[in-house]
Amino acid sequence: MQMCEFDIAEFLRGYWQKKPLLIRNPWKEWSNPLEPDELAGLACEDDVESRLVTQPNAQWELEHGPLPTGRFSQLGREPWTLLVQAVDHHVPAVAALLESFRFIPNWRVEDVMVSYAVDGGGVGPHFDQYDVFLVQGLGKRRWQLGGLCGDDAELLPHGDLRLLANFQPTDEWILEPGDILYVPPRYAHNGIAVGNDCMTYSIGFRAPSRGELIGNWAENLCGELGDDDRYADPDLSAPENPGEISPAALRELQGMIAERVLDSGAFMRWFGRYTTAPKSPETDWRPEEPAGAEDVYLCLSGNVPLIRNPASRVAFVRQTQSSVLLFVDGRCFPCAGDVAAFAERLCAESRFVVSPDCTGSQAMVDLIVELFNQGSLAFDLEEQEG
Repeated sequence: MQMCEFDIAEFLRGYWQKKPLLIRNPWKEWSNPLEPDELAGLACEDDVESRLVTQPNAQWELEHGPLPTGRFSQLGREPWTLLVQAVDHHVPAVAALLESFRFIPNWRVEDVMVSYAVDGGGVGPHFDQYDVFLVQGLGKRRWQLGGLCGDDAELLPHGDLRLLANFQPTDEWILEPGDILYVPPRYAHNGIAVGNDCMTYSIGFRAPSRGELIGNWAENLCGELGDDDRYADPDLSAPENPGEISPAALRELQGMIAERVLDSGAFMRWFGRYTTAPKSPETDWRPEEPAGAEDVYLCLSGNVPLIRNPASRVAFVRQTQSSVLLFVDGRCFPCAGDVAAFAERLCAESRFVVSPDCTGSQAMVDLIVELFNQGSLAFDLEEQEG
């Protein structure tokens, strides 16, 4: 599915991280990519993050998955909502939704959360710290939008849900299948299902906090530093007062930190690995049978398309005109020449055929072997071309 009649440049200029936007069905042809029963099945699996929000007696209750298979038959007439994270990692048709939003860099994409609600169901008025596109997949949902929320926004006393205590809607729309609502960070919003079989696809984006970046970058640095990398003052002069920490000592101490913290090359390599680290590192995507160079040569020479694992995170940093650092699922791969061009294409396309001119590159074959055997790439043997 691809969007049409949607001006990306105007959106980025006038709305992205600035103000909400209602986009009435912009798709060439909208088709709901996931059935409710399939979503319920995912919520019962051990390796899938899911939540069930119920509203018994007008109260809010939250259950974490995996949910028992019979849980849904036990739900009464009170409104309820099922939320399943990272559905794009498990359902290719849901992952395909992301292709229409590639005007936002790959590293900013978090996942596609899918919700199913019965009439009146929702998760209550709240705000998020990140951008989100809310795509209505099935049924109808009433969305109410409020203003920007600060750190002092009053929340209801609830141990699991961050619900706004004084939500005052300023806009309200009913979204139907194919409609999209873009909500920037910290804007209050509240979605309520209108009728049963309401499904919404929430395409969320990563927005690392300053504290998160500093903490993780510092942790990485500390792991690389040796115990013998210490402060030294070979030109020490006797102080007038031994209790004083001299300006020279402070400059030297702070310089020891700044020299490593401000190392742009080291930060680049760390951040590429950090931001592409798998969302669910405990999940093993490796193939049952590892591939060798001969297997890859055979597939490439037969024009078998390569397909990227929907759960994989990929990005690159350009170093020179003909070289890049490719980051895939937390690993870094230096690439040059034709391999760099391959790396850029891998980041831009989820499925493609490698040019026959490149099949003789040993470096490229070695890279594909590595990515295949770690589960980041596969060959689409059912859709062999040419």
